[in-house]
Amino acid sequence: MAIRAMGSSGQYGRKPGAAGMALPELLAPAGGLDQMLAAIAAGADAVYAGLGGFNARVSAHGFTDDEFLRGCVVAHAHGVRVYVTLNVFVFDDELADAVALGAHAHELGADALIVADAGLACALRAAIPAVEIHLSTQAGVHSEGAVRLAADELGVERVTTARELAVDEIAALCATGVPIEVFCHGAICIGYSGACEFSALRRGRSAMRGDCTQPCRLAYDLVDEAGESVVSVEGDRLLCPRDYLGIAHLPELVGAGVASLKIEGRMKNPDYVFNVVRVWRRALDMLRDGAWDAAAVSALERELGRSFNRGFTDAYLRGRSGAELMSFERAINQGVRVGHLVTVGHEEVTVELDAAVAAGDTLEIRFYPGADARPDVPKRWPQVPCPVDAAAGERVVVHCKRKVDAGCEVYLIRSAGVLEQTATALEHMRVEADAVVPVARAVEILPFEGAVAVGDVPEAVLAEPTEKGASARMVFAWQLMDADPCGERDLSDAIVVLDEACRAADASRTRSLMRRAGRVVCRNLGQVAMARELGVAFDVAAPVFCANRVTLAWLRGLGAGHVYLPAELVADDAERVAELAACPGVLGPVDADRPELMVCEHCLLTAEGACATDATGQVRCRDCSRRQQARFLVERDGTRLPVVIDACGRTRIFLS
Repeated sequence: MAIRAMGSSGQYGRKPGAAGMALPELLAPAGGLDQMLAAIAAGADAVYAGLGGFNARVSAHGFTDDEFLRGCVVAHAHGVRVYVTLNVFVFDDELADAVALGAHAHELGADALIVADAGLACALRAAIPAVEIHLSTQAGVHSEGAVRLAADELGVERVTTARELAVDEIAALCATGVPIEVFCHGAICIGYSGACEFSALRRGRSAMRGDCTQPCRLAYDLVDEAGESVVSVEGDRLLCPRDYLGIAHLPELVGAGVASLKIEGRMKNPDYVFNVVRVWRRALDMLRDGAWDAAAVSALERELGRSFNRGFTDAYLRGRSGAELMSFERAINQGVRVGHLVTVGHEEVTVELDAAVAAGDTLEIRFYPGADARPDVPKRWPQVPCPVDAAAGERVVVHCKRKVDAGCEVYLIRSAGVLEQTATALEHMRVEADAVVPVARAVEILPFEGAVAVGDVPEAVLAEPTEKGASARMVFAWQLMDADPCGERDLSDAIVVLDEACRAADASRTRSLMRRAGRVVCRNLGQVAMARELGVAFDVAAPVFCANRVTLAWLRGLGAGHVYLPAELVADDAERVAELAACPGVLGPVDADRPELMVCEHCLLTAEGACATDATGQVRCRDCSRRQQARFLVERDGTRLPVVIDACGRTRIFLS
């Protein structure tokens, strides 16, 4: 295998290609040493991995110190950078340990640390001055203001944006000059990252602490006030999105100037990492060499479908978030279509292929029993081994004992070829890793005591809401979109709680609210930047997540008055946050009366059928009659969770 030249930390992967084209870094997941080696073999420019417990995939296998050090040595020999995820929110009593883990990762060979907690970022910078810090998507960056604030006030060298952004929004963020990392492939959460407390408040396990129970992958019903189901789509996975597939938009993303393309999947097997990375490597090389066309994109997408996926979507990149985003039918691997049944015999079927298959591939036959089918008919589709190699256009006879019908579609869900190729690549890479003589590098580490003074804040800034006058009230910005659609209401005696998301389309409305409100509560870094620019009084609340006093001090330094604690901290970590809660101006959850479990760009009402459009064919969420009717998301145990769709079409799910 050719050894690529090792890039400098300042390049962020934008390597010069033919004709001067600057290609972004290809960033791959590594849940363990084999995944890291598979990514290197497949052509990744960088890998990201968890080390220890302070990362957003605590259930990933991870690395021993020896494995990680060996992996870093092999990676660097191939010109591949290594990033370590410390992207959870930490408490005061954990800060010193988290900093020590970051320093240890840096000693073992990590080139950068991926961080979501502002306090941890500050602490790492103080203790390890030379460390490179990337801001995680969990920090909820949606806007240019948030990017600049993160770079200027937090000192991060790279920002990972929210998954929901369209290509033009990504381009605007890249234009700030701050290196931008974007998602390009893999599983996505339906809720805005950093703005989901569903798992914590309903199941006692926090996504913000790397222990999400994945409620978005479960079965639900959507009912009206009378309890009648209003679902019209096939399937009950009403919160389950398809996997992100951005390969058709690669020229646009490269043209926008993204620094890094991130593949999701630290819980995935080595064969997934190997196949997905090599396909994306091929795509970047084809673009560089001028060999990019529609046929190439189609072929690359089919190759990606040979690895685990829930179906694919590029909806977010196109500025869409309706039903096309969703995988209502199932939350497990969907594979890639390879043909259909033409005849059905006794314990065998004939498949006419429209794509090549290989002996040992696992095929799935999509058979849908009719409404009159017996209750004992298996709900899972039959999965059968492919007996021979065959090309598109050929027919193969496959053994199948289950009842199926002619016309059923056939999908490849496990590729024998990918598994074999991965095994061969790993065999060579393990030899290289085994030959490494582990030597940790020297890193300057300054003392960190874990305590930061919050400092004094003027009483005028910390004035309790009740001190603003008897008429002071708290109102939510998303509710004002309906209650005050023209923006005429006097809000000078009100505290306006802004939305969790603040994208380009939200900026004008948000600025208007800031100018009219007596005070605002910012819920993302973009709003904080905007409030500072306008010189308005502001507080902060989750998803600007504050779990330690270093974060509190940083927020105070930005000018925040009150800091509202997240609902999940108060619910489950009361003892751990008692000292933080006792600090001046720290308040309980901003939504304590009705905790919000999740906010997402997708409109859940699309499960009821296609959206109505106006005379121009545009969907007008503000005028949607469905929004005026009570809706509840029903869990399997019967719990009804109130659902509200705002005038932007965003779904908000509340604790019952």
